[in-house]
Amino acid sequence: MPKGSWLEFEDSDPKSRGETDQSIQIKADRIVRVQKTKAGKGGKTVTVISGLEVNDKEAKDLLKLLKVRCGTGGTRNRRDLELQGDQVKCAMEFLEKEGFRPKRSGG
Repeated sequence: MPKGSWLEFEDSDPKSRGETDQSIQIKADRIVRVQKTKAGKGGKTVTVISGLEVNDKEAKDLLKLLKVRCGTGGTRNRRDLELQGDQVKCAMEFLEKEGFRPKRSGG
């Protein structure tokens, strides 16, 4: 029984708290850019995946699966995911299987 405004168990429905879920948009409608770059990385090659438009939890889970699938390390940078090395082909295949529409960007 709640006492005053204190609740023992909080309602876990995000819509009841006024949060909007960005992942409502269909994955196939999103254009995801995958590119290989060295800019600002001290000469090291990284694969940058941008345009996912997923929430933090989904991005974290997706990055974990990508790292396992490609056998490399990686990180989240603001809205983008970064994988160590030239992993463009592996990332594009994985994203297609997940239902996204990846496009190769850059050179």
